[in-house]
Amino acid sequence: MDKKPTSTLLDRSLGGLSSVAAALIAIVIGLALGLVVLLALDAQHAWKDGFVPILQAGFRNATNESLAKVGMHLSTLGQEIVEAAPLILCGLSVAFAFKTGLFNIGAAGQYTVGAFGGLYAALVLHLPWWLCLLFATVFGAVWGAIPGLFKAYLNINEVITSIMFNWVGLYAVNTITYGRGYGIMYNAAQAKTYAIKEVSPQSLIPSKLFGWDLYETFKYGSISIAIFLAVLVAVVVLIVLKRTTFGYELKACGHNPHAAKYAGINEKRSIILAMVIAGALAGFGAGLYYLAGGAQWNPQDSTTLPSMGFDGISVALLASLHPVGCIFSGLFISHLSTGGAQMTQLYFPGEIADVVSGIIIYLCAFSSLFRGWVRRGLIRLFAGKGRKEAKGNDTAD
Repeated sequence: MDKKPTSTLLDRSLGGLSSVAAALIAIVIGLALGLVVLLALDAQHAWKDGFVPILQAGFRNATNESLAKVGMHLSTLGQEIVEAAPLILCGLSVAFAFKTGLFNIGAAGQYTVGAFGGLYAALVLHLPWWLCLLFATVFGAVWGAIPGLFKAYLNINEVITSIMFNWVGLYAVNTITYGRGYGIMYNAAQAKTYAIKEVSPQSLIPSKLFGWDLYETFKYGSISIAIFLAVLVAVVVLIVLKRTTFGYELKACGHNPHAAKYAGINEKRSIILAMVIAGALAGFGAGLYYLAGGAQWNPQDSTTLPSMGFDGISVALLASLHPVGCIFSGLFISHLSTGGAQMTQLYFPGEIADVVSGIIIYLCAFSSLFRGWVRRGLIRLFAGKGRKEAKGNDTAD
């Protein structure tokens, strides 16, 4: 009677270890190929001025200067943490939709509309930061609901509608924000929205947590408790998917909508709610970024969608769609981006970091192959240990 639970626990352990190992294999191969690209561009400076800065990224100051001189004021590491928070949320948005059988490629549009909602609540309504975050979340949820409605009631593929609504959201936000140069949120002198710290300081996400002032540690202007909120949301998403009936119903519809419908689960409701939650997560991520005060929206940039939404796809795939994995993959993608900016621009363009991350994400397509290799290796390892222990017991007897 005890063999089945033990076997199930072993299967879960092997599955978790193989997923982590597969991601690590993809990262190592991606970094190695990135080094090859750097060597091809400039072999003389490939290591010191290219590859090492990518690896060090936010820790570069501490390694290039004495710790006594730098102290704990690592501003580049602070930048890394700030950019990781929205990446984690966008990754959660894509991963949550994937878990329910949907491909949310509209995270960029939901992020855009969520940013508008948070900035409007801050710059126009002058609300406290937590209400501004709520506005950003609701705006993102509403924008995510539209592709869900089209999918549920008209059976229109969510990829098509979400891509279209990415651009609809961008143009709508830019048009409303700009207001022919006289928008209430638009600072014509800077060609951006007004700085929150000047217009509505109470709308900024605080930098202190239980007496710990993150700004004093990192000396980075927009550092805040956003990263802790992102981690908290990731844990909540994991609990919802793993430990609630609601999460089970959403995943059941994703695995087999016909069987779920036969079991009495409302398929249309599940599709809409899945996209609403995915949109809310992306909108919340935008709120974490813009309400930290480190960025202002530029409504005249009407040809480029925010990269955070699309980078969320990379975060989700690298994490194998696991909510907690999105925390680590978000930090890693942010680390690579920061490292690209730290490279010696005289020799290499910063986009090399995007090449490396792109290779890693491409290799994630082979994650099932890597997982199979690792799983078989672990099974052989455990089986070999088991045989040795059994042989040793027989000898002792």
